[in-house]
Amino acid sequence: MQSSERFKPSVTVAAIIEREGRYLLVEEHTPEGLKLNNPAGHLEQGETPLQGVLREALEETAHHFRPEALLGLYMSRFQRPHTAEDVTYLRIAYCGGIEGEGPVPGLALDKGIVRWLWLSPDEIAAARAAGRLRSPLVWQCLQDHSAGRRLPLDLIQADDSLFRPEIK
Repeated sequence: MQSSERFKPSVTVAAIIEREGRYLLVEEHTPEGLKLNNPAGHLEQGETPLQGVLREALEETAHHFRPEALLGLYMSRFQRPHTAEDVTYLRIAYCGGIEGEGPVPGLALDKGIVRWLWLSPDEIAAARAAGRLRSPLVWQCLQDHSAGRRLPLDLIQADDSLFRPEIK
C-alpha cells in the first residue's frame, strides 16, 4: 500500500570518537529513560553533514571533534512505545578524535545531556545487554569502527544551493 505522503526519514549525524581504546559517549534523557549514545543529533537546514557533526559533538560533549573519516550511512526504524510515533532514522556517522586534551572550559552541554564519559568496548557491551543504548546504531557504529571501516570524508558532496537555495 502506497502512502500519498512523501517518506521523510530523520537525518542525523554522529561522531564516533575513540581514544586509547575507549569511546566518548553521552548519557542523555530520552522519552524512554536515561540512555547512552554517540555524540549525535539532527542535521539542520543549511549545514553539511560534516558541519553538523562538528556542531553536535561540541554541543553534547564540549569537545572539539576532529573528523578523520566517514564511517558509514546507517538506517533504523523506531516506534515509541507510549505514543506509537514511527520514525525512520538515516544516520551519517564520522569517526575521528578530539582536539586538545579535554572539554572547552565553561561550555554548557546541550539540553537533555547529563554527562559525557569515556567507556571501554566491554562497558558498552554491558550497557547494550542492559538495554541502555539509545539505538542499535550506537553498537553497529562501534563495531564498524573497531573492524577498521573508513571511507573518505569527501564522499559526501554539498552543492552551493545548500547555502543559497535556488529560486525557481
